[in-house]
Amino acid sequence: MSISYKEAVQALNAAIAKSNELNIPVSIVVVDTGGHLMSFARVDSVFGVIDFAVKKARTAVMFGVDSDVMGAIIAGADMHGYGMLNANEGLLTIAGGVVIKNKNGKVIGAIASSGGTPEQDKEIAFAGATTLC
Repeated sequence: MSISYKEAVQALNAAIAKSNELNIPVSIVVVDTGGHLMSFARVDSVFGVIDFAVKKARTAVMFGVDSDVMGAIIAGADMHGYGMLNANEGLLTIAGGVVIKNKNGKVIGAIASSGGTPEQDKEIAFAGATTLC
């Protein structure tokens, strides 16, 4: 089962609240298990980070791990890293993409934030992802 629209909006709103608390202008994206957009907010961010947020979320859900974890895996791939990064219409393997799991621990989507530091983006996305647990 994939994330519902209602759940996606709930996760999005929790992440927006965290970005407001931190006073960080970001774009936040929630995707389903197919990597398809379910909800989106541009919280006063620059236009360029929208695509970053989408790619972080898609990277997390495609591999079932947070985007920075996938980055560590690719970093260890040496010469194969380039091909891995450019697969699937491009991955973004820095912090900020977090898998969303249901109460049973099954991945149902992902959420990503972009616009802050990698640590801030991860904190914002994590706030959204954990609201459904």
